[in-house]
This record gives sequence, C-alpha cells and structure tokens, in this order.
Amino acid sequence: MESTLKIDIHTHILPKEWPNLREKYGYGGFISLEHQPTGCARMMKDGQFFREVQANCWDPGVRLHECDATGVDVQVLSTVPVMFSYWARPEHAHDLSMFLNDHIAQTAAINPKRFVALGTVPLQDTDLAIRELERCVKELGMPGVQIGSHVNGDNLDAPRLFPFFEAAEELGAAIFIHPWDMLARERMPKYWLPWLVGMPTETCLAITSMIFGGVFQRLPRLRVAFAHGGGSFPFTLGRIQHGYEVRPDLCAADYDCSPRESIGKFWLDSLVHDANALRYMIELIGPERIALGSDYPFPLGEHHPGALIESMDLDARTRDLLLHGAALEWLGLDKERFL
Repeated sequence: MESTLKIDIHTHILPKEWPNLREKYGYGGFISLEHQPTGCARMMKDGQFFREVQANCWDPGVRLHECDATGVDVQVLSTVPVMFSYWARPEHAHDLSMFLNDHIAQTAAINPKRFVALGTVPLQDTDLAIRELERCVKELGMPGVQIGSHVNGDNLDAPRLFPFFEAAEELGAAIFIHPWDMLARERMPKYWLPWLVGMPTETCLAITSMIFGGVFQRLPRLRVAFAHGGGSFPFTLGRIQHGYEVRPDLCAADYDCSPRESIGKFWLDSLVHDANALRYMIELIGPERIALGSDYPFPLGEHHPGALIESMDLDARTRDLLLHGAALEWLGLDKERFL
C-alpha cells in the first residue's frame, strides 16, 4: 500500500508540571499530577486517584517516537477533558485555560510539521471564552479549540453559547467536541460504564442538540468535529429522524432542522474500533467528513492509529480522505504545511 500523510485529530496532552491549583485559587476540585519513581504519574483530584498516565502524555519526544513507530505524521493536540474545569469560577478557569493553551502552543511551535495545537476555553463565561478563543487563533496561531459536550448541564444548543459558535465561525476556527462529565454517572458505578456507555451517549446528545437547536443551519460555515465516531449518533439517526417526522411539534420546536439533511455539516473522527461500523459511517456521512482520531495516549483509543482504516479494502481516495484529507479541511490547513 502506498504511504500517505496520516493526521490524527484526537490526541491529548498535559504539561509535565503545573501549579497547585487548590492553593492558587483557594478551593478544591482541580486536577494535580503526582509523578512516581516508576516514570508514570497519577492524576489526582482532591487527594483521590483519577487516572494514571505515562510519559507519552507530557513528553513530546516520547510522542514523536511512538508516532514514528505507528506511521503518524501529525498529531492534533488537545488537553485532557477533565482539565476543562467549567465548574470553576470563570476567572480561574480562564487563567488555567491560558496556562494550558500557552503550553500546547509552545509544544506545537517546536515541531510545527508534527504537531497542531487546539486550545481550551472557559465556556462557563461566554465572553471570557470568546476572548480566549480569539487569543488562541490570533495570538497563538491555533486553528481552533476543543470544548466539552455540555457546560454544567447546558447542552450545546443553549442560547448563551450561541455567540461563542458565532465567534468561531467568524474567526474560521475549528471546534473539536469531546464528551466529558458523563450523564447518569450515578447509575454507572461499575464496569467502566461511564466510558463505555456514557461517552457515546454524551456525544450523541451533543450532536442532536446542535441539530435541533439550529446551530449548523444558522452557522453554515462553522467547522465542528465530534470525537469517538459521533458516539451513538450514527446508529441512532434513523430513530432521531423518525421522531422528527412524527413529532415535529417536539423535535422542531426551535428550528425546523432535519437530522438527515444535517449530515455533511459536521465531521466525526474514526474511533469506532469496528470495521463494519466505520464502513457504515463512510456510507452515511461520506469519507470527506470522517477524520482519523485515536484518543492517544489512552487505553480506550486505537493503539496503532489508522490501523482500522488501513486494514479495510478502501479505494485510494477514500483512504486518503480518512487519513488526512478530511482533517485538513476541518482544520482549514494546507497539506503542504506538513510536507
């Protein structure tokens, strides 16, 4: 198989160190990183273990070595969603966003052919979020930002969030939407269910809310990509469309937006772990709107990014779109930048 540019739009990174945020801001709830003698680090929240991460989560050299081993030419870097901190006081979330964004921008600037930076913004305050979005794009040179699937329980069709999406369209900023703070966690205490079931549901909820809220219809130039293959949305679309047709009084209460006619107005990443699922997505949404995403460096991700795509019997055009073409269009970047 002829080699092709491989861009992974879904990878996460943290700084190796950051200040004690509890001491800095005067209250808890923030994540800290405790490095261990073994070389790994423990993400902690108010003294409670959250997740263990390895050096590939913060060391660009390790990332590049692993990218070379799997043939990944470019990683799109974004923070770990637990760092969004939408629950915090807006000025503190803004300060933390600036710190994280400066780090990601600096990491990408050192290796501009291998890394692309996405920022994070304090969406609990729309004005501050727009201000940081503008800084990310205009000062830090980022093509866009990552946001969560909801903001403190407000779905992404919330009127207070619309000016943020307007600003993103005006700036030409790409938006990557990642599930976080999954709903119904109280019913999923076992079996890793928040990650296995909650995340796909969160993503479906985000997409459906934006469709019925008229976000894509009202902002046709907005470039949005959803993580994890759109979650359960592609496989629930028939039901959602049927609901729109039989109960327009409920589904079209705000804007008359057909779910099926909204296909093609947003991107999905390829992270579905199943060839039949990816084949269906290609037929449903088209390879022009599906971009390689691995969730590197976490266990639920694709450990060899692009392996599923490369294992399938796809024509060269489809393969190239999945491995880099869709990503470049979503990011608004030229292929020549990485050659």
